[in-house]
Amino acid sequence: MRIAMIGTGYVGLVSGACFADFGHQVTCVDKNADKIAALRRGEIPIFEPGLEALVATNVAASRLDFTTDLAAPVAEADAVFIAVGTPSRRGDGHADLSYVYAAAREIAAAIRGFTVVVTKSTVPVGTGDEVERLIFEANPSADVVVASNPEFLREGAAIRDFKFPDRIVIGTSDERGRKALGDIYRPLSLNQAPLMFTARRTAELIKYAANAFLATKITFINEIADLSEKVGADIQEVARGIGLDNRIGTKFLHAGPGYGGSCFPKDTRALVKIAEDHDAQLRIVESVVTVNDNRKRAMARKVAQALDGNLRNKTIAVLGLAFKPDTDDMREAPSIPLITGLCDMGAKVRAFDPASMTEARRELPDIDYCDDAYACAEGADALVIVTEWVQFRALDLPRLKRIMKQPVMIDLRNVYRPAEMADLGFAYSSIGRDRA
Repeated sequence: MRIAMIGTGYVGLVSGACFADFGHQVTCVDKNADKIAALRRGEIPIFEPGLEALVATNVAASRLDFTTDLAAPVAEADAVFIAVGTPSRRGDGHADLSYVYAAAREIAAAIRGFTVVVTKSTVPVGTGDEVERLIFEANPSADVVVASNPEFLREGAAIRDFKFPDRIVIGTSDERGRKALGDIYRPLSLNQAPLMFTARRTAELIKYAANAFLATKITFINEIADLSEKVGADIQEVARGIGLDNRIGTKFLHAGPGYGGSCFPKDTRALVKIAEDHDAQLRIVESVVTVNDNRKRAMARKVAQALDGNLRNKTIAVLGLAFKPDTDDMREAPSIPLITGLCDMGAKVRAFDPASMTEARRELPDIDYCDDAYACAEGADALVIVTEWVQFRALDLPRLKRIMKQPVMIDLRNVYRPAEMADLGFAYSSIGRDRA
């Protein structure tokens, strides 16, 4: 099938490349001419393991191409996916749908023959209705079905998630739309991927509800971690003990500095606003948002406590800046409020991240950046692990102890064991466990 993918951000580029790998003919469209030119040169604007090779393979096979011209690929397409950004709107936390609606208007002018228009962006409930209205307003004779197909991709594992999904949610009540999207995803049938067909509004809500629930699990275990520290319990054992209950499950029960990224913060806030607009209360989700925001700000105080409350002129080494490993995404990363707080307390901050240094410099221009973990730790009064990159899970600890001004580690991802760190002579603190 011929597919036009509108948007070459994280969702659009990964989805477009994977659809091409299924054998479909895919054209990715973006207004940013520099980005399109870079993609044509094989330069990938995001860090995602395996994506560069996947794009190169499908470009070479003539199944994937890139353009700034929307009209031609949309006119030829069997399906048009809208995968543009829906950032939090300034001032009120609502999802900004201006890019979605602009895309809908342009699509309306370009479509020829029967076309399925699919919102893949995360959008509030009822957005598909408005997209449909805009299309028919601009082109009353359009033969179009508007569907919802939310993505559930984890950054760092997006290609595998796309090809081996837990489920594929398709929101449409139109039989032609169901058939077209079923055909698009047919290559996954060998993997027995469950296609869930539902109403469009239901599909839109599923995405928000899923992200809010996962954010709730993270926030819950973080609060239990705080209690564990106070009562002398081990949060990792607590998490294991509750996670073995198959009603709860083990995933998203890892205590840390709070969630970040492009989805959870934005989507939980937007869900609260959707509820407010419909006179419904989501007190649990509201609390999740508040607790998480407060937690990220509290991490700087945790570092200060490890140095007896005084960070003035102290050098703090920060390992990990991206919100999670295997991505360069700095959006709402816990490292940002942490480092801002450390600087506010008078600390000198050095940082290293394997992938996100370029993005980090835009967010945090006033700190020092190092070439590796050991250069970062040299002469530091304390070292903070913020992102659990695999490179930080087997550090040469005796070497760290030798090169640091004092052997103080604050492990915000519980990478190391307190007893072992104590044996090595570190003043070690972590999340939800006894200090060494």
